[in-house]
Parts: sequence; C-alpha cells; structure tokens
Amino acid sequence: MVQTVRSVLIPPEHKLLMIEKPLVLRRIFFGVCVVASQTYWAESDMSFGDPLFRSYYILDGPRRYFEARGEGIFQGDVWVRNVSSIDLLYAFTEILM
Repeated sequence: MVQTVRSVLIPPEHKLLMIEKPLVLRRIFFGVCVVASQTYWAESDMSFGDPLFRSYYILDGPRRYFEARGEGIFQGDVWVRNVSSIDLLYAFTEILM
C-alpha cells in the first residue's frame, strides 16, 4: 500500500496534472481539497482524464472537497484548473494498493 500526499499553489486560469494514472498498483482512494477562506468564492474545475476540460466537476462555494473510494473509482489522470481570480492552494492525497 502506498499513500501520496501533495499540495500545490495554482495561479488563476492555470491547470495542472495533479494525480497521474497509476502504472502498477490500483487506486483505492483519492481526495482533492481547495484550501481557501470560506468568505471568498473560489471556483475550480476538476477533470478526469481530459486535459482540455470538455467534461469536468466543479469545486466552488462550500463544496471545495472531492473524494472517491473503493474498487470502482477512476484510475486515470486527474487534472485541476483554477478558474478563480486568486492563487489557490490545493491538497491532494491518493492511496494505491
């Protein structure tokens, strides 16, 4: 079992490959959290395997956290894009087994 924890500051209108597709082990958990003031409306997009963000999940307002767990979760790359007007700190974790 391997756990990866990462935090990164992403400037406005930038995107980043946050979690790469596992090559040997299988992902059983991953979580993404936007660390920002609750008084600021910080919006982010999260894309599963699509760096062009044609289909994405929105993290905004009070929903600044996403997690998935179990055997049937997404096994590919996870991208994040900061669409707010300030730098945002993102914390990521995944567990591989």
